Amino acid sequence: MRDTPESAENDTTNSVLGVATIDEAQAWLRRRQIQDIECIVPDLAGIVRGKMMPTEKFFSGPVMSMPASIFAQTISGDYPPDDERFKHNPTDGDLFFEADYSTLAVVPWETDPTAQLIHDAVTQEGAPVGTAPRNVLKRVLALYEKDGLELVVAPEIEFYLVKPNTDPDYPLTPPVGRSGRPEVGRQSYSISALNEFDDLIDDIYDLSEAQGLEVDTLIHEEGAAQMEINLRHGAPLELADQVFLFKRTIREAALRHDMYAT
Repeated sequence: MRDTPESAENDTTNSVLGVATIDEAQAWLRRRQIQDIECIVPDLAGIVRGKMMPTEKFFSGPVMSMPASIFAQTISGDYPPDDERFKHNPTDGDLFFEADYSTLAVVPWETDPTAQLIHDAVTQEGAPVGTAPRNVLKRVLALYEKDGLELVVAPEIEFYLVKPNTDPDYPLTPPVGRSGRPEVGRQSYSISALNEFDDLIDDIYDLSEAQGLEVDTLIHEEGAAQMEINLRHGAPLELADQVFLFKRTIREAALRHDMYAT
């Protein structure tokens, strides 16, 4: 469904579902009285990078910049050593980031009305940045399209729930469920094991629905407090964006229940 003027009066959707122009995005944001926009991009590890800015400031100059090094950073926040595969750029010049308005969605856990918007990385000359994950995927998809093939994917997101662990010297341990006991392993496909975390699962579904993310099934895997979410089949780029947002959503839902998701 496209967010058209005819449907605006009864429009309650929290993601744009196809809106692609800056004018449509502005109208969508005004109807929701969105005050801030999180301008985000996935790095190589799928971590959310970006900037937050007031909505008015965003539309006064809707191209933002960040240093090129965000696509060289590792999952631990370090940078790889220089070798034949990687050379550190000492200037660390800025890249530009252009909004993909079809990804606009609310951020349901924020207290003030806030939206999130995924961006694509381009050089200062306007060329796609080759190492940006979204651009890598687009390049792969173009090769399939060249051969007349259309890809359909169905991602699975596996994660563990753990007790808060503020000291990394200590091992991760499973959280306590509603029974008052921490989980043990060998709980594959157990509904009872899922029910241990009913309130958390309800929050995951609610937060996902608020962003237009479509969950197909949720199961308990074999490990202690190991879960898996399956998404519906669809286009690879759209579903890659959904996985990017789901990872964030699952972590936020877990924090509401004094747990970490990893």
